[in-house]
Amino acid sequence: MMLKCIAVDDEPLALKMLCNFIEQTAFLSLEAKFENAIDALSYTHKNEVDMIFLDIQMPDLSGMELARVLESKKSSNNTRIIFTTAYNQFAVEGYKVDALDYLLKPYNYEEFLKAASKAYKYFEAQHQTSAQETHKKDFIFLKVEYQLVKVMLNDILYLEGYKDYVKVHLMGKPSPTLSLTSLKNMEDILPDAQFMRIHRSFIISLDHIDSITRNTVNIGNTTITVSDHYKENFLQFVNKWIG
Repeated sequence: MMLKCIAVDDEPLALKMLCNFIEQTAFLSLEAKFENAIDALSYTHKNEVDMIFLDIQMPDLSGMELARVLESKKSSNNTRIIFTTAYNQFAVEGYKVDALDYLLKPYNYEEFLKAASKAYKYFEAQHQTSAQETHKKDFIFLKVEYQLVKVMLNDILYLEGYKDYVKVHLMGKPSPTLSLTSLKNMEDILPDAQFMRIHRSFIISLDHIDSITRNTVNIGNTTITVSDHYKENFLQFVNKWIG
């Protein structure tokens, strides 16, 4: 599997080194290089790009601003980003826009290859997940810090939205797994036959329901309220459950 890449940096020497590193890496294909983020954004509109190696501080449109644009279009764009910057204060922001990694300048080829290999593993996992979509889906991959963690669907009790994260409560684990994603994204990923959103902040596993009332669901020792917005769908499920 080859990853189609572009390199973006407004410093010519840094851009040259970055391009050389990409070209040295067997599983990366350098498709284009840019000295500004505006041209790079235009390129992504017309061409398929897997990876962007992206500087942050650039004139007109910063790398972080470009990342936010791509993040807003993620449903139709699977382009991933590895930031390259001389400033470590952007690490948290990079995490929030779901960057795969963060290379702090000056970096060497060994550090570059480590980040690129992490990206390759990410796309490999995505490919494996897609290959299983024609079969029964029994697991998902969650972005936990800077790695993908495999989670079996049968182990999920419920999911709880929390600011920019989702807390995934799992069987046999005393504390939830924290994933940088949205509850809406999880709702789209999880199979409807096994999971249902019953509240703005909660998705439950239907297989792990212990008891229900008209307005609440009990899973283990946790009671979750069914909000008015989701009550109609929930009551349809209840009628099937008791019928």
